[in-house]
Amino acid sequence: MKEYQLTCRGKKLLLSDEPVIMGILNVTPDSFSDGGKFSDPAVAVKHGLTQVAEGAGIIDIGGQSTRPGARPVAPQEQIKRVVAVIEELARQIDVLISIDTTDSEVAAAALEAGASIINDISAGRFDSRMMPLAARYGVPIILMHMQGQPQTMQQYPVYENVVKEVYAFLAERIDFAVSAGVNRSQIVIDPGIGFGKTLEHNLQLLRHIDQLHLLDVPILIGPSRKAFIGKILGLADPADRLFGTAGAVAWCAGAGTHILRVHDVREMAHVARLTAAIRG
Repeated sequence: MKEYQLTCRGKKLLLSDEPVIMGILNVTPDSFSDGGKFSDPAVAVKHGLTQVAEGAGIIDIGGQSTRPGARPVAPQEQIKRVVAVIEELARQIDVLISIDTTDSEVAAAALEAGASIINDISAGRFDSRMMPLAARYGVPIILMHMQGQPQTMQQYPVYENVVKEVYAFLAERIDFAVSAGVNRSQIVIDPGIGFGKTLEHNLQLLRHIDQLHLLDVPILIGPSRKAFIGKILGLADPADRLFGTAGAVAWCAGAGTHILRVHDVREMAHVARLTAAIRG
């Protein structure tokens, strides 16, 4: 598998055979799986430190839920939720911190607080200032595919060929980012499992991760506790989807995914490491 290296404000992140685990840290009251658990900054920081100890190479912090049906949160409220947590974690750990937002104002505040990666589920479509911001700071940016917006994305997702359409979208967003001044070596792509996709759309994308490698940039996938796992296994509670998530993580790691975004860091780090060892 081809290796990539991201430059994150003076730190280097090597992406090779063993996927990097990105720990999810939602400082929100309404995220689909852990909403409200980490709204207190002290509790959030403690959880972030635990994720690092369990093997996370990136901590992804978000102040706005992007679950299906979620409503937008004002930038100042997002900043209020995330900045104190980022500042304290950045003071205590060397592990990279990413900011999960579609708003450039939030991203800028997070970068100033100590974050070094932007994770934008809109791929720069919701805020025209996001790409120039990433270019100005010289940080990696994760570009995700999503059909529609979180409020409406799961109502009637339709594709003629989901793999080709997601590929074409991501190719276009890569070109757009580069035209805005982002270095291509600083771009990561995410097919957006669960974002404007049916069960079959998600499965098709997972079956054809190999097609995304043709874009020649690192791949991030976030299958953790997603609804498609619940539908297949008959599990309504996201907290019950640990083993289903492990199956998806093993598949993604075996297909050469570079970054895996998960809630259960310790368990998924073990799955990723073992899968990488089997792949050789």
